[in-house]
Amino acid sequence: MPSLDDFLAIAKQMRPMIPMYIHLLASALFPIVTGAYASLSRPSTAAKPAKDHIDDKDDDEDDTPTQMEGLSPRDAIVFPVTAGLVLAGLYWAIKRYGAKVINLVFGYYFAGVGLFSVGKIINDGLGLGLGMVFPGHYAWRGRVWKAEASQRKAVALHDGKEMQDGMRESRESPLPGWLGNLRLSNTMTERLWNLRALSRQKYSVKLYAKNVVDSRTLLTALNVISAIAGTGIIAYNHFIDKPWWLTNLQGFAVSYSAMQLMSPTTFATGSLILGGLFFYDIWAVFFTPLMVTVAKNLDQPIKLLFPRPDEPGKDGADPVKSYSMLGLGDIVLPGLVIGLALRFDLHMYYLRKQKSVSRTSDTDGTTTEVVKAEYTTATGLFGSRLWTIGVPANLKPATLTAAAFPKPYFVASLVGYVIGMLTTLGVMTVFQHAQPALLYLVPGVLISTWSTAIVRGELTEFWNYTEAVNGEPEDPAADESKSTDETEKARPATDIQPLTWWNWTREQVLGSPKSSETKTSDVSPKDAEKSVSTLERLAIEAPDRLFSLEVTRHVPSARGKKSEGDAGSSDEKETSSEVASSSDPTPVTTSASESGSEDAVLVGEEGDDQEDAERYPTRRVNLRSVRRAG
Repeated sequence: MPSLDDFLAIAKQMRPMIPMYIHLLASALFPIVTGAYASLSRPSTAAKPAKDHIDDKDDDEDDTPTQMEGLSPRDAIVFPVTAGLVLAGLYWAIKRYGAKVINLVFGYYFAGVGLFSVGKIINDGLGLGLGMVFPGHYAWRGRVWKAEASQRKAVALHDGKEMQDGMRESRESPLPGWLGNLRLSNTMTERLWNLRALSRQKYSVKLYAKNVVDSRTLLTALNVISAIAGTGIIAYNHFIDKPWWLTNLQGFAVSYSAMQLMSPTTFATGSLILGGLFFYDIWAVFFTPLMVTVAKNLDQPIKLLFPRPDEPGKDGADPVKSYSMLGLGDIVLPGLVIGLALRFDLHMYYLRKQKSVSRTSDTDGTTTEVVKAEYTTATGLFGSRLWTIGVPANLKPATLTAAAFPKPYFVASLVGYVIGMLTTLGVMTVFQHAQPALLYLVPGVLISTWSTAIVRGELTEFWNYTEAVNGEPEDPAADESKSTDETEKARPATDIQPLTWWNWTREQVLGSPKSSETKTSDVSPKDAEKSVSTLERLAIEAPDRLFSLEVTRHVPSARGKKSEGDAGSSDEKETSSEVASSSDPTPVTTSASESGSEDAVLVGEEGDDQEDAERYPTRRVNLRSVRRAG
């Protein structure tokens, strides 16, 4: 049994490592927490907010539900086996060809992945920063104020609601709270209001290259800035230098994106997958040299690096720099279950708000219906929530009170993860040997979540919760039949090609192929005209045109009355007036070209306080096993 002197010696040894341990723990929690919150969307227990609107193709296409890759129970076997084969293959390649060649090959792959993930995390980070400086709501002198960007002023709310025009108190400064007392010139005030609106204004970018691409994308200024910054970071890391902090940035970005792209689907499936990887991690670290060798030789963003205290060099040489490592798998894999716990908390919050209403009719008699509470976005409000800390809930709008829903399972899973990570660090320090982090993280996360369900008496809801189909019931067969019929009407049978690997690759890179002719016998002349692609139209009207790029200011359709507390009402009033005054968007930068294709894709997320947040899609999880069967 270790004596007191042994424990004192271990404590003295750990003291210089404490800052590094804090750095490691904070770095592991950062992508888990941010990625979990970013993955939130309307659960099936909440109803869509009622809103009247004029149909607009661009806006409708933004309603596409968030897609996630669903995992299945058989992944509990596939994941460890695949990971073991890949690890053994990398170990063999490093020993056979050297780490330099392997790093060169993988460098190009991770550069491509990093362009998306780094750009996304920068975009969301800039939006968060702007939301902190320009929140949609803030507290001042015991009242909550709402920024009205269209009117260039902030108005005071009464019990979370706006007063009538003649009774409203307003401030002219675009800055929140006490910052609004700063004296600013008219020019500076106008520039700050413009900066607030800059992150939320969308631009339609239409790109045409003859026989190559025909697309239209909605972008914001933050999207463009983030794409440029992300490209610069990846280029610097790939061609110039690879400092540890830049490797960590890419690791954060990959983990942050993975948290939003994958789902365990159910807690049972997540537990099985973590259980399989639990044994895999033990085998790879304790019984083989594979994991440690690959991790030390691969200089790629598959791990996070943490500088350790310098060790004295031999014979008076310079101090030796060394790093501790944490694999991204030790962040993402437990993080998937932690993110599922947060979405389950949101699911249960709206489940408790459901009400049973009895209705009586002459034909059906007395029936009981379940009325769901309308969903209020739970993301993108960190700035407003920070600036309204300490304000009573009855004075806040619904958007802020709903974002602070109870999170018992999320908190419990985070506590379990922290305990597991601290145990890993302690054992590693005592035994001076690399440790399989999942050996301690998996029990910490799973025990904390399952025990919380048992203690709260919600084990049935916990077990039955699934994200395989999360939303209102739909008829996939009818939708598929309808889609097939519309496709057959829009293009002749000779245009249907088998989905070979080449056709699939071409569709992923260039989009779905357009038909060279259009049948109009079963469609109206207006629909037939719309079905003709820009590629065909330009080929006829301007056969010599090779390239065209057009950027226009996107003006969404006029919207009806929105729910109270919706931070986007003021901005939509502004856009509605613009639609009434002009039927065409204002060009910003344009070339002599027709408009692009009818396909619109929203790139990137809005800022922290989305004043034009008007869509609440329900998360859909694609189960690979179902997709194969289809």
